[in-house]
Amino acid sequence: METETATRWLTDAEQCAWRTHLEVNRLLTYQLEKDLQPFGLTMNDYEILVNLSESDDVRMRMSDLASATLQSKSRLSHQITRMENANLVRRENCESDRRGLYAVLTEHGMETMKKVAPHHVASVRKHFIDLLSPEALIELDKGLKPIAEHLRGQRGRP
Repeated sequence: METETATRWLTDAEQCAWRTHLEVNRLLTYQLEKDLQPFGLTMNDYEILVNLSESDDVRMRMSDLASATLQSKSRLSHQITRMENANLVRRENCESDRRGLYAVLTEHGMETMKKVAPHHVASVRKHFIDLLSPEALIELDKGLKPIAEHLRGQRGRP
């Protein structure tokens, strides 16, 4: 027989921190997305370009890219199709696994990345980094790491 446990409601301080986190997350994502629009990119596009540009041979298996970007394989496939149409990436067959595919950064994709990255970093600085002291950034990093580690451990669990 299951025993009921009392709900541990958030305290006022916890509620305030949680809601501030949600608001900052939404507003920051909105602003960074807005700042990528002049380049015809979304945050998902940019994240894919970053992952590919930082990988060996500027390529990743589609399944690994889906995992890295927290997208379903189906959603990533649609995203890659849009990016292929913009000549940012291309798909290549995987020689070691006939069912596997690679997403590969094109020359145009790399040029786009080199052009957009400085603007994106400036946006991140303007709307996040430069608004916090170096000490606050260190504390924020220390505070968020256990959450990130916990959530990484939850991936793939029901």
